[in-house]
Amino acid sequence: MMLSPAHRFRDIERKPEYLRPEKCVPPPRPGPAGAMWFIRDGCGIACAAVTWFLVLYAEFVVLFVMLVPSGDYAYSVVNGIVFNLLAFLALASHCRAMLTDPGAVPKGNATKEFIESLQLKPGQVVYKCPKCCSIKPDRAHHCSVCKRCIRKMDHHCPWVNNCVGENNQKYFVLFTMYIALISLHALVMVGFHFLHCFEEDWTNILQAYGAAGKASAEARASLRHTRPPLAGGPAECSSFSPPATVILLILLCFEALLFLIFTSVMFGTQVHSICTDETGIEQLKKEERRWAKKTKWMNMKAVFGHPFSLGWASPFATPDHGKADPYQYVV
Repeated sequence: MMLSPAHRFRDIERKPEYLRPEKCVPPPRPGPAGAMWFIRDGCGIACAAVTWFLVLYAEFVVLFVMLVPSGDYAYSVVNGIVFNLLAFLALASHCRAMLTDPGAVPKGNATKEFIESLQLKPGQVVYKCPKCCSIKPDRAHHCSVCKRCIRKMDHHCPWVNNCVGENNQKYFVLFTMYIALISLHALVMVGFHFLHCFEEDWTNILQAYGAAGKASAEARASLRHTRPPLAGGPAECSSFSPPATVILLILLCFEALLFLIFTSVMFGTQVHSICTDETGIEQLKKEERRWAKKTKWMNMKAVFGHPFSLGWASPFATPDHGKADPYQYVV
């Protein structure tokens, strides 16, 4: 029977001499209580900054290009409250996903003293990560970016500059959900804005700008001051010129469509992974299932907390995992 590389690697790990606890230095001293988790990765920090920039750009266009100049007060207030609330929850979820320890295994604990403290019985096996020199539990994988073994690691996401693991998967799911919702909301508002303004206001203005292309500077300046108002009221469709408004809206439309597709797919993938209780790495490697199978609802509560409540949708509510299984090093 041919063994896969993963099985051969596990066989090597089972050899007593593989652990070599004398090669591991004592684990570093724990940081101060409440210390913030943050990964110092240049690519991840840049991606996180781009994420915030794109959300703030969408905020700027929605408020100052579409809602503030609108003559419909109720339309502006309702859509402004909904969009800002969803954007706030998206950014809050992003911060929680980025600054929460995803479930890192204590680094450098594969020492002789720690192994002896486990009081292993004959035949019991422990696994050691040769990269971070830690005794890792089942379903933990090493992340080359975080340089730690992460419990139930799904993947490392540069957009949140962190791994998605046991402790922060809820926040990552909420982040993808809220980004998809604000992207959909922005697309709907852009569509209504084009239908309302292009027919009533911009057609005449763009034609006038085209006809004035060869006119003098004084004529173009006077044209800007004589822009026809909306039929529905004195307010204009935008505080910016028609070409600038069109460019801003097209960029927002492209951004919203791209992120709507990306985050919707990621949200569906994460929910499927939670319901099946199988991480992305385990699906990719097709690892043998060695843990108890639970119902989909139990798996959802294991990630979002016990019991079901409105806190599931809040990035500020830390999930209560209930009576979790003991932290097992032994397979």
